[in-house]
Amino acid sequence: MKISLKLGLYIFLSILLLETVSMLYLHNHVIQSRINQELESLKSRGNSHRDVLELSYSKGTLEHIGLMESHTDTDVVITNSTGDILETSEMVNAAMKAILRKNLPQISRNGLIIQSTWKNEPYIATVTPFNSKNEQEGYVYMFKNTGDVEELIDQLNKHFLFATVLLLFFMLIIIYFLSKALTRPLIAMKEATTKLSEGNFSVIVPIRSHDELGELAQSIQSLANELNYLKKERNEFLASISHELRTPLTYIKGYADIARRKDLDSSSEITSYLEIIHDESQRLNRLLDELFNMAKMDLHTYTISKQTIRLSSYLQSIREKVLPAFTNKKMQLQLDCEEDLIINLDPARFEQIMLNLLDNALKYSNENTVSAIKAKRLPDSISISIIDQGMGIPDEDIPHIFDRLYRVEKSRARDTGGFGLGLSIVKQLVEIQGGAISVTSTLGQGTCFTIKFKGDN
Repeated sequence: MKISLKLGLYIFLSILLLETVSMLYLHNHVIQSRINQELESLKSRGNSHRDVLELSYSKGTLEHIGLMESHTDTDVVITNSTGDILETSEMVNAAMKAILRKNLPQISRNGLIIQSTWKNEPYIATVTPFNSKNEQEGYVYMFKNTGDVEELIDQLNKHFLFATVLLLFFMLIIIYFLSKALTRPLIAMKEATTKLSEGNFSVIVPIRSHDELGELAQSIQSLANELNYLKKERNEFLASISHELRTPLTYIKGYADIARRKDLDSSSEITSYLEIIHDESQRLNRLLDELFNMAKMDLHTYTISKQTIRLSSYLQSIREKVLPAFTNKKMQLQLDCEEDLIINLDPARFEQIMLNLLDNALKYSNENTVSAIKAKRLPDSISISIIDQGMGIPDEDIPHIFDRLYRVEKSRARDTGGFGLGLSIVKQLVEIQGGAISVTSTLGQGTCFTIKFKGDN
């Protein structure tokens, strides 16, 4: 069953139930109100006759009241205090006699309703006592045939039935358009998810509102954009990996073929070619190691063994390890770390992070520049920064600097020896230890990588 039909059916049943309960309540309330109006009108008519009798009680007055009621849809029976009939507008039948024989309680001057049931009785009736100036006492009974009341109720029922049918008709029309309006964005989202399942990630989901449906459409659109980005990234990743693998393999195969030539007599040439093959083999091995480490982190199988270390001595040991390379390039490497900083992390993995970032500072900085390692305590974290005075990173490249196989200067990739995987691995190693890494850079002035760990890390 289509969702529009199902939603329309649910709305229809809900409104139908609500309408049925409301109509039944309204029907019973209106009918009862109308019956009460008839009874009050009947009692008021009896009170009017009482006033006339008390003002001028005579045989003529009695006959006048009887004659007057004989031309209406009500009947009057006037009795004395002992129950003898003095005047009637119609012949008193058995049903009337049954009501006249009822024992009357104490009746107020405003009268009493003595027969209010209209469904199973032929009459509704009221009684009003009178006491004239010439000491005549009695009762004015007023009767109304329930057939007239039932005819009135039938008319009301017809009006209610017509109103119900008309309401249902308009309700069906409204529900039809309402279900279409509500399900149209759902259908559009369903079509979008179908395209996503088929591998078409360049879908556009219209966002027509800011409610839950709008949020769902926004989520699907974000998912589509993310999948589209991942698809492009995967394609670029495969193309880059193919290129990175093909280049050293081409060197290895080419120089191996040359070294196998029999017309080569110079051992120095053969040695040179073998050196190139060896270097390219090492380069290929490094690439495979980085890919293997990255795959393990993606599968969450990368083991982390945290230890509590004193940061100042730990960073000093890393500085001493890389200082010869900086000195050889005529660069300075400074360390500024507070003495009392204690941190909980994996020393081996964090050393991998620091060496990668310091290697970048070394590669992309010129001679006679200064790089620095700075560590300090913040209100809720410990911050470790690696700062260089290198070439910097363009603003358009900063959002992608941690993407896999992304290189700012692709033309210098072989000169610097990078694959575009180092910073991606650094980011993952920082995050799996509960930290966060960010970068700020100014083109031509330098770059600062900042790693933050929570204070209780």
